[in-house]
Amino acid sequence: MEKQHPHLVEKVLSGSIAEEMGVGPGDALLEINGNKIEDIFDYQYYTQDEYIELLVRKSSGEEWLLEIDKEYDEDLGIVFENGLMDDYRSCHNKCIFCFIDQMPKGMRDTLYFKDDDSRLSFLQGNYVTLTNMTDADIDRIIKYNLSPINVSFQTTNPELRCKMLNNRFAGQALEKAWRLARAGITMNGQIVLCKGVNDGEELERSILDLSAWLPNLESVSVVPVGLSKYREGLYPLEPFTKEDAKAVLATIHKWQDRLYPEYGLHFIHASDEWYILAEEELPEEARYDGYLQLENGVGMLRLLLDEFREAMSDCAGRVVAAQELSIATGKLAYPYIMDMAGQITEQFPQVRIYVYPITNDFFGEMITVSGLLTGQDILKQLQGQCLGERLLLPQNVLKSGEAVFLDDMTVSALEKALQVPIDIVKSSGQDFVDAVLHA
Repeated sequence: MEKQHPHLVEKVLSGSIAEEMGVGPGDALLEINGNKIEDIFDYQYYTQDEYIELLVRKSSGEEWLLEIDKEYDEDLGIVFENGLMDDYRSCHNKCIFCFIDQMPKGMRDTLYFKDDDSRLSFLQGNYVTLTNMTDADIDRIIKYNLSPINVSFQTTNPELRCKMLNNRFAGQALEKAWRLARAGITMNGQIVLCKGVNDGEELERSILDLSAWLPNLESVSVVPVGLSKYREGLYPLEPFTKEDAKAVLATIHKWQDRLYPEYGLHFIHASDEWYILAEEELPEEARYDGYLQLENGVGMLRLLLDEFREAMSDCAGRVVAAQELSIATGKLAYPYIMDMAGQITEQFPQVRIYVYPITNDFFGEMITVSGLLTGQDILKQLQGQCLGERLLLPQNVLKSGEAVFLDDMTVSALEKALQVPIDIVKSSGQDFVDAVLHA
């Protein structure tokens, strides 16, 4: 039976095989080598071979069978209207820590979508709970050798996992991760730590259980639960204290020291928030095992500081014009941004920098990361402040690929309201130095 939603071609890359074969926008891919295509993974798998047959329905309705000789793994140059080539799978869990449940009403619809799709885990690094996956899904991951897959474990205690995810099948889903590990699929894991729920002895148990999956499970990050002010009617959770953070770090460091000599991996990692809350020094670069969990907030500050130091060492003798500028950031990174700004002004006294920590009034003061800042909070807290000739903002305050904040305020609207040009700064230390010095 023909797929109800054919895979429509959005564009064809210039000079590609598809262009040479006459494939064009509006055409629909029906089959490859006689196989129906479910999603992007089927497409990538069946287009690897040196000889393939594509069944395409032209926009005119005519069907073409295209015989293609190519290099192994050579891309055809087709971009589909739906990058996943299938509907996105939403999450049906009701996790006690879910941040989407803690958002106010009235934001754009896409912010309320909970994905739990293993394909997005492979393609974009999203974390999945495995509760939404069938045995057939696991079979496909193994067949196509899709690695790495990022798994949100929370705990290896089956009963506790059911409670935390509010899903009676959540404990059974851990067996799917075992299957992936036994099949040699590379995974990375995550534990969202909730005070009094999966910390303490439960965290010890989870680390012990998950370490048995080394080396196929390369890393597990431990991140503190994010608590917004919109938690009415939700599971009662408390913020971690400085003493709590110290205890979590002691547990993680103990296991790192135990596992590294045997596996050459530190395996269990604390996100940057723990070190800041505990008022402890960030680990050295080697502790992060090549920054396997960078996008999960593990080692982002260490990498930034090291890149900054290297970038500054290359600035010796650099001619820099006198200038005055400002930087706004979340409260989490503020001390580090202040320190870097101080190093720049010490080396270049003609540069004056004002650094402002933005309190997250929108979601609540316990949310301290810059990635959850809104345009309205930035505007309210910077109005009347000395901003200099331009304002620098980190790239993660914006919607991916667009100049729009979480609350739908645009960068241009903020510029107009503050009467200052805004520069968006990428995440590396080199980008920070270049942006400040206007390279």
